[in-house]
Amino acid sequence: MANSIAQRISRNDAISPDKRISLFFRVLVVCTLALLFPFSGLRAQSKESSTETLRKLNQSVDALIKRVSPSVVQILVTGYGPLEQGDRGNTAAVIGRQRAIGSGFVIDPSGYIMTNAHVVNGAQRVQVVLPPAIEEGSLRAALSTRTTIVPARIIGVARDIDLALIKVDTEKMPALALADYRKLGQGELVFAFGSPEGLRNSVTMGVVSAVARQIDADSPLVYIQTDTAINPGNSGGPLVNVNGEVVGVNTFILSQSGGNEGLGFAIPSRVVDVAFQQLRKYGHLHRAEIGVGIQTVTPTLAAALSLPRSYGVIISDVQPGSAAEAAGVQIGDVLAGVDGRSVDNLPFVAFHFFSLETGDKVHLDLLRGKERFALDVKVMEPPHDMDQIAALADPEKNLVPTLGILGVEIDKKIAGMASELRDPFGIIVAARAAGATVEVPLNTGDVIRTLNGQPMTTLDRLRGALRALPPGAPVALQIQRDQKLLFLAFTLDQQ
Repeated sequence: MANSIAQRISRNDAISPDKRISLFFRVLVVCTLALLFPFSGLRAQSKESSTETLRKLNQSVDALIKRVSPSVVQILVTGYGPLEQGDRGNTAAVIGRQRAIGSGFVIDPSGYIMTNAHVVNGAQRVQVVLPPAIEEGSLRAALSTRTTIVPARIIGVARDIDLALIKVDTEKMPALALADYRKLGQGELVFAFGSPEGLRNSVTMGVVSAVARQIDADSPLVYIQTDTAINPGNSGGPLVNVNGEVVGVNTFILSQSGGNEGLGFAIPSRVVDVAFQQLRKYGHLHRAEIGVGIQTVTPTLAAALSLPRSYGVIISDVQPGSAAEAAGVQIGDVLAGVDGRSVDNLPFVAFHFFSLETGDKVHLDLLRGKERFALDVKVMEPPHDMDQIAALADPEKNLVPTLGILGVEIDKKIAGMASELRDPFGIIVAARAAGATVEVPLNTGDVIRTLNGQPMTTLDRLRGALRALPPGAPVALQIQRDQKLLFLAFTLDQQ
């Protein structure tokens, strides 16, 4: 239309000046309307589309939170530890009663809860704050002061990977599934649940900054790095994906200020899965091994030892009498491959060994000088004396109900199995049991030596000594733990 009006103006020179001006205004109006209306319509459609996308995202996050939150708990820990530190370091530490708050999540419906080992470290009493029922009025639920606090007991602790398993006697709890760590991608949306600074039922959102991050070059541990806001109190809480599956357990942050700076780290779900199975069954980790020590090859190390490559993994130790020694592995060999897969980093090797079962054979490709060769090494499990001792405990005959433990008397046979004993007497804690009348921080493997200065040589003597004490009486147990002697002091509950 605008073109036809312009053509009429150019062809008709007899049009008066007033009519010419009028026609030009018509052209200008038509062109303006043609330009404005289509674009304004597109902008309206684009705005509506963007709003709808954000609305759907908000609904998805809301649904995710309602699905995950019932499985996330707050953990309250009371125990003893260093309150402050003097100028001379730990030797001047002041020891006192401590209270700590952490997070955890239900990993099994029968009441098993996974958290960090450092959350329950030194615990004398562990309690779990169960999440409130999700209500439609989220504001009302958030402001509610009603809480359900239940006692929990420590099932097992793996301090080297900072994981612990605790249990509450509550059935049919909603559990979270573990994600497949191999499918985790950089940039993937993740959500951190927990109790930062004690603020229960908090959730933050971010992305996976790196799927595997090694903090120490010679450490076998890898972590998921995330920019999701993680603060003190989040420890032990789950890092979940958009499906509500746990991709990792939040464990520490790197920070100049002590608070979140976008550098959070979580233990991968694959490690969590293996740890849960073993802590539930044994109370500690079983580690299949072939009898070697490994380190990361650095350019300096490679140059000093004239290694065939300046990267990868070197055999730093071969244990005498091990399967590796029998197969011909030597210190200084460079590990080029494991079970047909090339090796260029230490965490891969450690993670692969972590997943092996006793009795398997592992195929090693080795470099020794200019020579390359392969060896098959049988996977062995280091003897763990506590497993054999725990198998001797009878749930009825060996129960010490006051302490909530199954104990095994140390006789000549047991003393021969437990080679690290200071003295050939005492009661070995074979397992924790439900129904304790007092909270005592005894761990599997502890040896009870004395009670209020009196040697405890039999289970009957230990039970009798506890029964003879009046309610409210102070008790001091001398125990052996990790080859060290220490006292555990507590008060018998009032009846």
